[in-house]
Amino acid sequence: MKPETLMIDDVKYVRADKSPQAAIPGRRAVIVVDRGWIYAGDVTRKDGRIILTNAVWVFRWESIGFDGVIANPKDKKVTIKPVPGGMVDIPVFAEIFCIPVVDGWGL
Repeated sequence: MKPETLMIDDVKYVRADKSPQAAIPGRRAVIVVDRGWIYAGDVTRKDGRIILTNAVWVFRWESIGFDGVIANPKDKKVTIKPVPGGMVDIPVFAEIFCIPVVDGWGL
């Protein structure tokens, strides 16, 4: 029997293969782009471009913080809009940062 968690000095430790990051098997990500645009989609990087398919636009959120958006995109305080055509093509130099998320995030 393998324990999934371990408590040491009132600190709970989780097995690496049971962490939330371990649940990110696909290629979906939230990408923050220059000038504050935020998109999510299935990422392909090619020829200096970032192509997002099944793309959505993280339009706004209120009072839950960006971490709250990442944790729960379906929260009523989050507005996510579909991207017409479902694709976004971003120049690689415009990427500020990328957060891997579970498949289907924001859909």
